[in-house]
Amino acid sequence: MSVLVAFLLLWGLSLSPAPEAAIAIETRPNLWAEAESLLEPWANVTLMCQARLETLDFQLFKNGVCQEHVHLDLVTTEHRFPLGAVTGDTRGLYRCRSGMDERWTELSNLLEVNGAESLPPPLLSSEPVSWITPGLTTILVCRGGFRGVTFLLRREGDDQFLEVAEAPEDVQATFPVQRAGNYSCSYRTHAAGAPSEPSAPVVIEELGECLDHAEGFLREVSGGQSWPLPRPQLLPLWRGAVSPGHDAVLRCEGHVPQVTFELLRAGETVATVHGADHSSADLVLTYVGPQHAGNYSCRYRSWWPRPFLSRLSNPVELQVAGS
Repeated sequence: MSVLVAFLLLWGLSLSPAPEAAIAIETRPNLWAEAESLLEPWANVTLMCQARLETLDFQLFKNGVCQEHVHLDLVTTEHRFPLGAVTGDTRGLYRCRSGMDERWTELSNLLEVNGAESLPPPLLSSEPVSWITPGLTTILVCRGGFRGVTFLLRREGDDQFLEVAEAPEDVQATFPVQRAGNYSCSYRTHAAGAPSEPSAPVVIEELGECLDHAEGFLREVSGGQSWPLPRPQLLPLWRGAVSPGHDAVLRCEGHVPQVTFELLRAGETVATVHGADHSSADLVLTYVGPQHAGNYSCRYRSWWPRPFLSRLSNPVELQVAGS
């Protein structure tokens, strides 16, 4: 058996579903924007909050502060929050959540509403891993804020967009990956429109790097030294200094789904996401103040079926306005 085949079989054990008692249901809702006309996306905007389970209650947050609490007469999985034309009063970072039994779900994905001519960047992630291996399909998922846009994928060093994908009924598009490199994506709301700002880059590794990790993994399970898990990448989902009282969201891009992501500052864990469905997770610092300024890093880990812990990511500095 080749090293690579052994590696995939062993990882297959760690990526297989957990025992039934340990299965967790994803409850975090999805949030996106719907424009009355994609020719003028900010002229009349409605935010759609889509719950995973039927509910009577929805809440909409802007910059970490609840803007609206809706209690309905009939259960549903979706609720629309009309914003109208985007102005200085409605610009901001939005999230939503839905009711579940006698409590609330986690907050949804972050959605930037800026009303500017330059559209906010999408988010790019790799699934299920960030390397290319024969027999395993690696894809890049580009998620934007608007429904019904066209997504564009670019590879560093290439002059033109590699692929174009229309998503008339969705807020994201998937791109199979055949070559290693640094990738980014953007989107446009109509054919004559300028592309949005590009996403943060995602690195797809060569097969040789994967083999190095496989050999290390086999040494570990055979009683040798611990193997070096690939480092995650930490991305700030804001620009410039964060205003006091707002949330700061950092995305930790890992390499393995169904793991726990940890955000650290000065060696101490300050935020955690357990059992993330994808190979990335958003780690949130709420109601940011001067005490939150500093450098942050992230890592991912698992305790089942065999414990492992990744190395720390690149550092990201959080600056708080006025501090």
